[in-house]
Amino acid sequence: MALTAHAGIPVSTTHAISGSIMGVGATHNARQVRWGVARTIVTAWVVTIPVSALVAAAAYAVLRLAI
Repeated sequence: MALTAHAGIPVSTTHAISGSIMGVGATHNARQVRWGVARTIVTAWVVTIPVSALVAAAAYAVLRLAI
C-alpha cells in the first residue's frame, strides 16, 4: 500500500484491510482462516472490473443508439 500511495495510485481501503486480516490470520493460524470466504472475496475483486466494463459498454451502446 505504501508503494501505491507513493506512486499516487488510488487504493481501496476495503481491499487493503481484507487482505491484511487474511494475511495476519494466515501467519497466526492458517487453519482458523475461512478460506472459502477469502476465495469469495478474491473472486469478487477479480470479477468486478471486467463486469463493470461490460455494463458500461452496454449502457454506452444503448445510449448511443437512443441519441
